[in-house]
Amino acid sequence: MMKNFSSSNNQTPNHVRERERERNNRKHSLLSSIPLRFSLRGYGFCMATLFLFCFGSLFYQLNGGPPKILLDIRQYLGMCGKNLRSVKMATARLFIHKDRLARQLVSYPRVHKHRRGESTYLDDHGPPAPRVLPFPSQVVYNRVGKCGSRTVVILLRLLAEKHQFNLVSSDIHNKTRLTKHEQVDLMKNISNIPQPFLYTRHVHFLNFTRFRIEQPVYINIIRDPINRFLSNYFFRRFGDWRGEQNHLIRTPGMKDDERYLDINVCILENYPECSNPRVFYIIPYFCGQHPQCREPGVWALERAKQNVLENYLIVGILEELEDVLLLLERLLPHYFTGVLNIYRSPDYRKMGNMTGTVRKQTPTLEALQVLYHRMRYEYEFYNFIRDQFHLMKKKIGLKSISKAPAHSPSFLRELTLRTPEPLDEDEEMDTDLEDANSWLVHS
Repeated sequence: MMKNFSSSNNQTPNHVRERERERNNRKHSLLSSIPLRFSLRGYGFCMATLFLFCFGSLFYQLNGGPPKILLDIRQYLGMCGKNLRSVKMATARLFIHKDRLARQLVSYPRVHKHRRGESTYLDDHGPPAPRVLPFPSQVVYNRVGKCGSRTVVILLRLLAEKHQFNLVSSDIHNKTRLTKHEQVDLMKNISNIPQPFLYTRHVHFLNFTRFRIEQPVYINIIRDPINRFLSNYFFRRFGDWRGEQNHLIRTPGMKDDERYLDINVCILENYPECSNPRVFYIIPYFCGQHPQCREPGVWALERAKQNVLENYLIVGILEELEDVLLLLERLLPHYFTGVLNIYRSPDYRKMGNMTGTVRKQTPTLEALQVLYHRMRYEYEFYNFIRDQFHLMKKKIGLKSISKAPAHSPSFLRELTLRTPEPLDEDEEMDTDLEDANSWLVHS
């Protein structure tokens, strides 16, 4: 009995030892698999590093041409089989992105068949980087008649040559209201001008977003309404420094009784030229193309104010033209840098001093009071623009030094035609521009 018991005890340790040996073998197999796991992680790290290297190389390629080492690596990766398929797909996506970027660059003719000795720079390096467009790069100046716009256009002609932007100045002066089809055609033509551009025309405000066209930035200048009206009234009859005889030739349809009509009679006896809606002139330029914009009233006034706040970068007043030019130089430096130096130069001053309207007269106080009453909405808009303009000057630290018109009819007692006379918009500018361009070249 004891023997059998002892033999069974001797067998038990053997089984234990076998089990312990199996356990040790299992632990050894588990430990042996750990370095394999580390090697897979290292392999993944290498692949990620290689992917980042390819990504950086692509950007280097966009700036300086495809490096040969990248092509060699891509060829090597193509032989690695299914394990590197994700890397190849990512690289392919990057090259597709490169093609998209290349299509956005300035297009240049690419030569696919080369003759011996012919440069392959464009094929190796891609097209050069595009010109960085300023912001904003689309500006519209829907200039108001007899508010200094022709003076500003001549300055823009000089600045366009200097700063290399596209200036398109329409020669249409007598069509400010357009049909819906004419609006769309004009807006599409404006949008197709190579950027950066500045487009200018006598036209009432155009709402580009209404027709899902990108809205440009607007700028404009207005003038004391009565001064604008008087300047226009006498210029239509007698012109400026170019001579009355020349102006008579330009307006052959105007009869003598109309040409020499006394301004007071025109106002007090309600001639069409001196009554509503003819004197409701400035607000429609900012209200827009809606038929109600041409009806003197609160609706057109409020809509014009809203458009100014939402779509105009700046609306200045002609009585403070130098400050307007200074703000334009600050806000649109890529268009107006140096404009004040040109405007203040003796040569330009000499040219500007010859633009005053001749035979201008100041109406009587009674006539001015009647005219002011007819222009009450025009003056409310003018005072709004003046306040906004002074607020903008205050924000940039520019103190107003010019005398501000009063906000009530009492100013009529002190009304003087002191506003610098602009060049008239309807006159041909060829001679003036030749003189200006000649001066620019030699300055």
